[in-house]
Amino acid sequence: MAKESSFDVVSTVDMQEVDNAYQQAARELTQRYDLKGTGATLELSKKDGAFKIEAPSEFVASQVRDILGSKLVKRGIDLSAIRWADPQAATGMSVRQAGAIVQGIDQDTAKRISKDIRDLKVKAKATVEGDKLRVSSASRDVLQSVIAALKGNDYGQPLQFVNYR
Repeated sequence: MAKESSFDVVSTVDMQEVDNAYQQAARELTQRYDLKGTGATLELSKKDGAFKIEAPSEFVASQVRDILGSKLVKRGIDLSAIRWADPQAATGMSVRQAGAIVQGIDQDTAKRISKDIRDLKVKAKATVEGDKLRVSSASRDVLQSVIAALKGNDYGQPLQFVNYR
């Protein structure tokens, strides 16, 4: 019997690159002419993997998000890796907005990916292992077609395909 080949589907974000992008965005926030005196702040909690924006209005908060987004893209971080909450009113007519960095694949998304692989009608088996998904098959060509199909779908977070063997 042929040896089985496999790969893992994961969703990870390089936190060092996120921190570098945060540092650049925070520096630009203090230096940019149109945002200099507004009192807008951007914070990153590395432990929780979360951003917090405080701004005097929703418009300024969206500008801070755009600055952060441009720095993340330049660093190779997919913007779908951050889930932004709705802006919430704070004291003094200011606005707070939180963003969480997505690490790992949750159970619902893993089940959806597994179902999509089954719907391809190929001889591949997907098993959920914690916050990743392992796909195995006897044929490497089948695995290549599964990767291509998964890249074509949108699961609301970036997917990486690792440990291909």
